[in-house]
Amino acid sequence: MYSRSWSAPATEGSVGSHAFVTEHGLWDDARSAAAERVEAGLEGIDLVRLVWGDPHGLVRSKTLTARTFAGVLRNGMNYSPGPFLKDTACTTAVDYRGEHGIGVEEIAGLGNFVLVPDPLTFLVLPGEGARTAWVIGDEYLRDGRPHPLSSRHVLHRVLERYAGRGLTPVLGLEVEWYLARRLDDEPGNEGNGFGLQGPAPRVAAMNAGYQFNLDAAYDTVAPVTDPLALALLGLGLPVRSMEHEMGPGQVETTFDPMSALDTADAMLFFRVFTKRWCAARGLHASFMSQPAIAGADPSGWHLNQSVLETATGRNIFSAEGLSAGLSPTSKAYAEGLRDWLRDLFLLSVPTVNGYQRLGTQHALSPTRVSLGLESRTAMLRVVGSGAGAHIENRVGEPSANPYLNIAAQLFAGLEGLDGLEGGSADGPREDSDTVPQSLREALEAFTAGRAARLLGDPLAACLARLKESEVRRYEAWALQAAPVPGQVTEWEQREYFAAF
Repeated sequence: MYSRSWSAPATEGSVGSHAFVTEHGLWDDARSAAAERVEAGLEGIDLVRLVWGDPHGLVRSKTLTARTFAGVLRNGMNYSPGPFLKDTACTTAVDYRGEHGIGVEEIAGLGNFVLVPDPLTFLVLPGEGARTAWVIGDEYLRDGRPHPLSSRHVLHRVLERYAGRGLTPVLGLEVEWYLARRLDDEPGNEGNGFGLQGPAPRVAAMNAGYQFNLDAAYDTVAPVTDPLALALLGLGLPVRSMEHEMGPGQVETTFDPMSALDTADAMLFFRVFTKRWCAARGLHASFMSQPAIAGADPSGWHLNQSVLETATGRNIFSAEGLSAGLSPTSKAYAEGLRDWLRDLFLLSVPTVNGYQRLGTQHALSPTRVSLGLESRTAMLRVVGSGAGAHIENRVGEPSANPYLNIAAQLFAGLEGLDGLEGGSADGPREDSDTVPQSLREALEAFTAGRAARLLGDPLAACLARLKESEVRRYEAWALQAAPVPGQVTEWEQREYFAAF
C-alpha cells in the first residue's frame, strides 16, 4: 500500500516574486493590503467565483478551489476572450480568425487574456453548503496592458481624468426590477442554440400592481425582499430602501451614495445576487426593462450623480441662493450630458426591449433631452440643494452594463466641465432634442458619432458589431412575426427575461 501525492511543480498560478501583478505594477497600496487580508482568510473558504462583466454587463465566471485562487490572486488566470465576441444570444458577432478583426491582435484564434482579481471586491457569500466567495477581475493582455475590450477599464480611465482634475464623482443607484413566481422548472432549452434562445421562464405575477407604494403590495414581496436587503447589508452594500413600484411585483431598490467604481461593482453584484437569491426560493428576478408580464410597467435605472472637490469634499453642484438650483459648474456638466447623449445612448439603453420604455404612451418616459428642477418629466432631473444637490439621469435601463453606463455619463459630464464645444464637427445633429426610439436608431447614432473617444476604437467597433448582430436578428424575426407596436414580443422575452 502506498499513497500518491497529486501535487504538480510550481506553475504560473503559484505565488512568487515574479507574480503578474508585481511584474506589471497593477495594484495600488489599498489593493495590496486587501490582498493580504484575503490571503489570511482563505482557510475559511472552499470555493471562489472569479467573475467579470462582459460587454453586455452579463457576469461571466469560473469557480476555483480556494487553493487554486491563492495563486491566481496575484498571478491572474488565463481566460478565453469568447464572451467579448458574442451578442446577447451567443451568436459570434466578431471574427476571431483575424480576417475582419477589430484591432486587437490577441483575440485572433481566441488567444487567452489574463483576468486579475481585484481584492477590494472580495465578498464571502451567505448560504449553506460550500463556503463560497465572489470577486471581480480586471482584464489584461498577456503583456500587462489593460485589455482594450474591457468595460471596467473604460471606467478606470474616466476616473483617472477626474482624479487629475482633483475631482471625485459620487453616485446613487435607484434600480427597478421585477419579482415573479416561477410556474415550472423547465430550463428553456427547447429550440435553443447559437442565436436561438429557448423559451423564457414561465412566471406569474406577485400581485395585481397599480397601487403605487401600497404597503399591502409590498407585503407580497417582503418575505423575499426583506431578507435580501439584510443579506446585502451584511455584505457591505449600502441598501437604502426596498419599495413596491407601480407594476405587478415591480420593486425599486435604492442605495446610499458611493464612489463611481463601487457603484458599478455594486450594480454588477446586486443583479446577479438578486437573481440567485430569488431562484433559490422558486422565484424569478429580472432586470429586463419591460418583461412580458400582464400589466407590466417598464423599469428604469435612475443614476444620481454629483461631483466633489477631492481635497475639500465640497459639492461643485451646490448652488445655495441661486434660483436655477444648480451652480454654473453643474450646468456645464449637464450640458455635457445633453451634448453627448445620442453618441453614447447605446451604452445606457443597449437592448431592443429597453426602447419599450421610451414610447410616448408612458407619461414619465424620459424621451426629451431636457433638464428640469425637481421635474420627473425631464430626462435630467435636478434634485436637492446645497451639499446634497445632484443630477438624476433617468434614461438608463436596469440591464445596461454598469461600467459603460456610468463611464458614459461621467465622461460626458466631464466634457461639459472641460468646456468642449457641443455637437459634432459637422454641426448640430438632427432631432438632437429627442432620445433614440429604437436600438437601430441608437446604433446608427453610436457608429456615426464620437463614442470611440470614450471607448477606444477596438471596443467601439466590438460593441457596434455585437449590437448590429442583435438588432439584425430581431429585425429578421419581426419581418415574419409582424409585432404589434408597443407590445413586448416573444423574441424579447426569450432574448432577455432569463439572462437579464
